[in-house]
Amino acid sequence: MTSDNMANTNIDVLIAGGGFAGLTLAIALRTALGPSFAVTVADPALVANYAKDERASAIVTGARRLYETIGVWDEVAAQAQPILDMVVTDSKLGDAVRPVFLAFSGDVEPGEPFAHMIENRYLVEVLAAKAKADGIDLQSSAVSKVSHDGEGVTAGFADGTALRARLLVAADGARSAIRQNAGIATHGWNYGQSAIVINVGHERDHDGRAEEHFLPAGPFAILPLKGRRSSIVWTEAAQEAERIVALPDDAFHAELEQRFKLQLGEISVLGARRVHPLGFFVARSFIAERIALIGDAAHVIHPIAGQGLNMGLKDVAALAEVIVDAARLGLDPGTANVLDRYQRWRRFDTMAMGLATDGLNRLFSNRSDVLRLARDVGLGLVERIPNLKRLLIREAAGLVGEVPKLLRGEVL
Repeated sequence: MTSDNMANTNIDVLIAGGGFAGLTLAIALRTALGPSFAVTVADPALVANYAKDERASAIVTGARRLYETIGVWDEVAAQAQPILDMVVTDSKLGDAVRPVFLAFSGDVEPGEPFAHMIENRYLVEVLAAKAKADGIDLQSSAVSKVSHDGEGVTAGFADGTALRARLLVAADGARSAIRQNAGIATHGWNYGQSAIVINVGHERDHDGRAEEHFLPAGPFAILPLKGRRSSIVWTEAAQEAERIVALPDDAFHAELEQRFKLQLGEISVLGARRVHPLGFFVARSFIAERIALIGDAAHVIHPIAGQGLNMGLKDVAALAEVIVDAARLGLDPGTANVLDRYQRWRRFDTMAMGLATDGLNRLFSNRSDVLRLARDVGLGLVERIPNLKRLLIREAAGLVGEVPKLLRGEVL
């Protein structure tokens, strides 16, 4: 397509960002509205960089129902490990015994696990293939500038081409250029912590059990993958995390084993060691003139509850429903009234979840014996109240509050 032709092309929705959120939104819109509703996804790293991502993500019940509804889940189910139960411990690093204060059954409904673990590369490859098969326009270029004319938004690309749309969706990550260019500020803070993310192999089966060990430096999560493998999300003070990942293999293994223990036999590191600085921020607005923010462009939270990706998919489900409802009424999906509905739906919920994870991190990532006693008493009380445990599981599964249709497994 030539530059002149692109500049003269009018589409309905342009999605900047070809990761989980951007591709999922594009497929949801195409599934609901068909090819007459023109959607383009633009990302210079479309698929290539994501296909190398060794990290894994928890796909909770609501997100899994979304993927079932848009015809994606069957293609990745064989690579998805259900979390069948989860235990929470609270101890010091040198403690020989880690007592379990809280244990969750993995079912949100009978026979329906509240989450599955899946490696990122499998999911993004399937999403990209589905988008291509559905005829969604995929552009390997970045949006570099944006202008408005009242009835549309024109996005200029780094390669000199341009495209005009009724709505521009920013799914371009935590450092979103579109958010910055729109003048949308963020509020939040850095934690001075980093997450060491690695995959490990082990001698014995994990039996689908996830474990969250709360240690003074922060949570150490063991999340089951397919086979005798697990994904580790290991929180440390930022400087300590950098020191640990720079250690020689034997010394790194000793640090890992001290935290992982030997309940699954001998362990080995699979792939690269990665460090990710941790922080919390939320955009002051999720919308601007003919622009909507989703996923990390709108919010970044602590991984303590494993909700980051799932919050982004909740954005996707809500925005897709708002756009589809407007389109079926013959309304312009980029108008303020339509976008206001999306913002009202998602921003309060995002702030509530973000502050909840922030509070959990501050409560558990410290060395106070007084706070440790208080939180252990609290965990013990939750363990003894089945209805409260069930509510917490449903909240983590994305099934509490005003749940978008796609997260309920309903077609748009």
